[in-house]
Amino acid sequence: MIAYETRLGKIDISEAYLSKLIGHEVTSCFGVVGMVPSNSRQKIFNKFSKADQPDTGIKVTGDADTVSVELHIVVTYGMNINAIAASITEKVKYVVKDTAGITVSKVTIKIDGIKE
Repeated sequence: MIAYETRLGKIDISEAYLSKLIGHEVTSCFGVVGMVPSNSRQKIFNKFSKADQPDTGIKVTGDADTVSVELHIVVTYGMNINAIAASITEKVKYVVKDTAGITVSKVTIKIDGIKE
């Protein structure tokens, strides 16, 4: 839970909310086929769930000042991976800053697969 005080009161933002927010933005990027589970909890949950979860393959760590994001994705064959990574990085930084007011210090993108 990321919590900080403002002049109007206390704001609590969960890592799950940020993961879902980031997941929706990443999967809408051109060249991204999908997300890959990053830990055993997500792998087990995906076995029993029929629908793709937007927070699959995302790990958010940090505090109220800055957060770091780790993504596990599958990309389209033949696409420029550097361009995809740059697009994802900028989109994640923008959407988290715009929506939650938190700066993203680091975005780590791990390509776990390539699909045709």
